[in-house]
Amino acid sequence: MPVFSIEAVRQELLVRPGKLLIDGHWRDASSRATLDAIHPATGEVTTTIAAGTDADVDAAVCAARRAFDEGPWPRLDARERRQACLRIARALDGHREELNRLQTLDNGMPIVFSSIYQVSTDILVDLFEYYAGWIDKIAGETLPAYPGKVFDFTLREPVGVVGAIIPWNAPLILCGLKLAPSLAMGNTVVLKPSELASLTALRVCEIIQNEADLPPGVVNVVTGTGSGAGRALVAHPGVDKITFTGGTATGKEIMKLAADTLKRVSLELGGKSANVVFADSPSLDLAVAHAVGGVVMGLSGQGCACVTRALVEDAIYDEFMEKTLAFVQTMVRPGNPFDPSTTSGPIISSRHLERVLGYIETGKKEGARLLCGGHRLDDELSRGNFVAPTVFGDVANEMTIAQDEIFGPVLSVLRFRDTDEAIRIANESRYGLAGQVWTRDLGKALALVRGVRTGTMGVNGYGVIPTAPFGGYKQSGFGREGGRQSLELFTEVKNVWVDLSAC
Repeated sequence: MPVFSIEAVRQELLVRPGKLLIDGHWRDASSRATLDAIHPATGEVTTTIAAGTDADVDAAVCAARRAFDEGPWPRLDARERRQACLRIARALDGHREELNRLQTLDNGMPIVFSSIYQVSTDILVDLFEYYAGWIDKIAGETLPAYPGKVFDFTLREPVGVVGAIIPWNAPLILCGLKLAPSLAMGNTVVLKPSELASLTALRVCEIIQNEADLPPGVVNVVTGTGSGAGRALVAHPGVDKITFTGGTATGKEIMKLAADTLKRVSLELGGKSANVVFADSPSLDLAVAHAVGGVVMGLSGQGCACVTRALVEDAIYDEFMEKTLAFVQTMVRPGNPFDPSTTSGPIISSRHLERVLGYIETGKKEGARLLCGGHRLDDELSRGNFVAPTVFGDVANEMTIAQDEIFGPVLSVLRFRDTDEAIRIANESRYGLAGQVWTRDLGKALALVRGVRTGTMGVNGYGVIPTAPFGGYKQSGFGREGGRQSLELFTEVKNVWVDLSAC
């Protein structure tokens, strides 16, 4: 694969600048205002996006409401809706490489990660195919109330108009996690992507609209800021359900705002996940690769499930640190995200760059030992938002860098003595999203799995399978996306009582 310039990629991709998708039509924001889309690796303006207003959100919600209340979509039989969702999957499948490159243009994710790992179009397509398969298998229950006199049963029905708000870090998979189960269950959707990376979501929905033959208003997209379009979407009385992926602070504000209209809400929020490495790890090299690679490679720690706390047993602490520093020196290569040799991407924005650097300074002031990195990269990368891969040793769990979600390439390494202490340290966090444990001892592994309060846990490895449930405990949110459990987020249960004596 050749190395692309940002301008060359921008010109070859089919990006619709500065438009909103409402009721099957592309239109300007009512205010005509736009926001610049800035590539984080170079600081270049790639295009513009529409700055949606309250009026635009209202138009999109009203379109979705009409499509749900009056249109054919929620009334299609299971076979017809399954075929529609499979059409979406086939349409997206025809744009794999384009969408992977567009995601890299959008957020700076190295193209090798967009194309290979669990953030690619492959997963987006798989999600629509997976949920298409559920459509004719969703059933209610018959309940033995008064046999011969009463027939009682339940139905599962779509929840209605879904407001879906996604962040910038993995728009392909997140579009799939929000849209696929929503549409499969017969809902209509207003999608609000992050203003920092809207292009991928716009193109995904354009392909769905143009090539999958969905009725107008079933899928709508309003771009803009969180405080503008996002807030208006959460507050709108015509929205029945909000599904949000993003930061914990924003999630709390969404809950407060949604309470005014008693909307159903599901939240997938932040994390400060622990990677527990015992002395009997089956492969210390592999444990290091997972501990370090997921934090300082790819999107440089800008992922909610990143294991940003490495808990290492005393007996192997020094060896672990030695291997960690060697891994960073040999495997981590920041650079042009369209270069297939690049393994580490930029921070999403200059504002967030300063936030990450501020956390690094706090770590040093609080007594953690900076072992590598800790500074902004300059020279040929000076135009971009690059932070050198950063590793802190001798971290105490009460330190800020061990408690706050930094969302940057910063790994905090802590010591532990035994299983009980490892569980205690892992649980001394306000988050509970993901985690890993490395050991040959199945008893210790299961003790960690059962003892750590977290939504997902890996044993001698870790992966997020989109067709399995994903979500968190504590301030990492509630509700599970992926798998059968996701269907519960996008349906309502209706009970029906039939008096047989009157029939």
